[in-house]
Amino acid sequence: MAVNIKIPASLRKFVGGKDTVAVEGENVREALDGLETAHPGIKAKLCDDNGNVRRFINIYANAEDIRFLENLDTSLAEGAEVQIVPAIAGGR
Repeated sequence: MAVNIKIPASLRKFVGGKDTVAVEGENVREALDGLETAHPGIKAKLCDDNGNVRRFINIYANAEDIRFLENLDTSLAEGAEVQIVPAIAGGR
């Protein structure tokens, strides 16, 4: 089923400048795999070598943090929106 992944500005260079990428996937893991198939190399920016979401990356499925759902196994419905949000740090 088709879902839309919203890409933050800092990662758009890996997806040809697009702010949204449509992929197939019944859960977040499959959606990220679809994103990787369409844009090789981007998944390494999102997930570690074990396939887990990196600590400084937040992923939301329909505005819900997947860490409080079923993480990468969070189910997605047709037309769902997945949003990738890198953590921001800094200041004093």
